[in-house]
Amino acid sequence: MENSYACDLCSQAFSQPQYLKTHLLTHTIEKPFVCQICCKAFSRKQTLKLHGLTHAEEKPFSCDICNKAFSRKEHLKTHLLTHTQEKPYACDVCQKAFSLRHHLKSHQFTHTKEMFPLQKKDPLACDVCNKSFYGKSSLKTHLRTHTKEKPFACDICNKTFSQRAHVTAHVRTHTKEKPFACDMCDKAFNEKSHLKRHFRIHTKEKPFVCDICGKAVSERSSLKKHFLTHAEEKLIVCDICNKAFSRKDLKGHLLTHRKEKPYECDICKKTFSHRYKMMVHLRTHTKEKPFACDMCDKAFSEKSSLRKHLLTHTKEKPFACEMCDREFSTMWHLRRHLFTHTKEKLYACDICNKAFSLHFDLKRHLRRHTKEKPYSCDICSKAYTERANLKKHFRTHTEEKPFVCDFCGENFSYQSVLKTHLLAHAVENE
Repeated sequence: MENSYACDLCSQAFSQPQYLKTHLLTHTIEKPFVCQICCKAFSRKQTLKLHGLTHAEEKPFSCDICNKAFSRKEHLKTHLLTHTQEKPYACDVCQKAFSLRHHLKSHQFTHTKEMFPLQKKDPLACDVCNKSFYGKSSLKTHLRTHTKEKPFACDICNKTFSQRAHVTAHVRTHTKEKPFACDMCDKAFNEKSHLKRHFRIHTKEKPFVCDICGKAVSERSSLKKHFLTHAEEKLIVCDICNKAFSRKDLKGHLLTHRKEKPYECDICKKTFSHRYKMMVHLRTHTKEKPFACDMCDKAFSEKSSLRKHLLTHTKEKPFACEMCDREFSTMWHLRRHLFTHTKEKLYACDICNKAFSLHFDLKRHLRRHTKEKPYSCDICSKAYTERANLKKHFRTHTEEKPFVCDFCGENFSYQSVLKTHLLAHAVENE
């Protein structure tokens, strides 16, 4: 019978007696497998074996296509998908396939409301704060934030928690168990949320976006800290042009009036108002490209170009809109898209009354009235109203081509040129 071997301590069931035996070690904290080099102990032989690779720095599994080496077979297997474009993880609901398991899991959340339509009609409200929930268990869990009730206790140290899942995660701080392993490196974590957060280091994803200035960050806590910079911002008016800036930005803005450019390029003697601008400019001489792709060895002079390039490997868009089925590669793009359905526009222009969903879009729109072009090229001094247009222009100097054709491998500087090129393939295949 399936899952007939149950643990007497936590009632978790297993299909095989050996799985139950291994699981019991998490309760006894018994660690019979000891590393001969550093004396660190483990509850499972397999975990000790994986740990041993960190001492030897052994990478016995190498890719036959690009010779990249890995310490674990499953990491090589995941890497090979970047060459084969194979997508072994299929969604049971809509049959859409993905190359990575975590992308499938993100996608599956988009079906949750389709599978439970009745929950949409009957939300349950909290009597204390009126917050609504789509299930009795969710409401029950939420109520404990008001009652401060903590019915779940740790068997090892007696610490109490409001949710069973929190106890399970806490117990791992005693057992040192880390069941959530990263598919791309050797790191493992005791909580799924920690793995999810870590994975953004590989994907370069920044799903948390500031609605005021458009800055994107990889963690919610970083966004909260960033918001404080706006809350504490005291705007100071420039005496020359009457524009308002924070104290930090005013200092840089004043240089545009004084035409002061204290930083000089040693190679071509061009001067700059900011040191970081000079450092970026130097790469046009040195051809330095410090931002390298881990999957195909391509390198870029700007981090943003690498971020865009990484999406060409996965081709995946795990964030789907529940209203129209459009898909997006990042949560930020999905959030922006959702406003097209809600039609909510909170930010209105004082000059022409045009309204926008995001403060960032209003700020960008205002430049059409003021004719302000804050984004200027460090090489030829050409200026633009939007940062994206400056980045496009900058490629004429760096000769960077981040857009790749999947059919023939040709590279292009602009997405629009790639789209035109793809039409030629479409005609060939007719």
